[in-house]
Amino acid sequence: MTLPLEPTTVTYPAGAVHGTAVVVHLAPQGDGSTAVLLDSTPCHPVDAAWPDQGPDRAVIRKDGSPTRVSDCVTAATDGTQLYTGEQIPAKKGAEGWTFAVAHLVDDDGGLAEGDEVQVEVDEDYRAAISAGHTACHVASLALNQAMAHRWKKDARADGRGEPDFDGLAIDVSTIVPNGSVDTYRMGKSLRRKGFITDGVPDELAELEGAINGALASWIGSGAAVRIEREGSALTDVRYWVCELPDHTVRIPCGGTHLDSLEEVSSVRVALSIEDASGTPVLRMETTAAPA
Repeated sequence: MTLPLEPTTVTYPAGAVHGTAVVVHLAPQGDGSTAVLLDSTPCHPVDAAWPDQGPDRAVIRKDGSPTRVSDCVTAATDGTQLYTGEQIPAKKGAEGWTFAVAHLVDDDGGLAEGDEVQVEVDEDYRAAISAGHTACHVASLALNQAMAHRWKKDARADGRGEPDFDGLAIDVSTIVPNGSVDTYRMGKSLRRKGFITDGVPDELAELEGAINGALASWIGSGAAVRIEREGSALTDVRYWVCELPDHTVRIPCGGTHLDSLEEVSSVRVALSIEDASGTPVLRMETTAAPA
């Protein structure tokens, strides 16, 4: 068996940035690095299926000596071979597969299976990324509200009951420190679902104003934010929950977040339109200002 029988226990959803763990496996990689697998970790990995949030910055300490984590990704095995990141051929939670967190290090620092180690995450970077991810979610809800008048057919609803433009049109989402960049394809597929794309470029200023107005109201409410989990394993389902004034919203999410909208003084978006081989693409840049 390449990996332990149980998935990695993850503590980052609860906000942990430090933890004690046991090394359960070391796997040399083709690029000269080593994948260090631990029984538990506070270190957020990149999810191969939806890599919107990047890896935490962290070190692994053995007897006080630090080993820098150069990358942190999901890993999986069917019992015969270890796969990491985009190499994983199975969906998370697939039967017969074990999923874990792989901490990639350029120098294993003498780590060995069975060692007890301490994992330390860069708290400032985590806080900035968490602010960016929370801002991304509230901005997506405000975008859905602003776009609601453009649907001529019933569409899947978001957590507030608005047509889910974000979920139906999203192309790429990237979380950055204190913000995010999201792009939405407005092509034939979206039009078939009932969205009216004509006139969006002429309406950008109005849409941006509506989104920023909603965000100002929600941030001013200081709404509480939390992560709800079905368990502490890497593969367990997790939800971002925000108690907005008009609705408590739940969004499936495996990332890290703030504990309250009080932790930012403002969240604002800027909209623009790009062309991708004839398909209009809406770009939303979201910025969160620390409180």
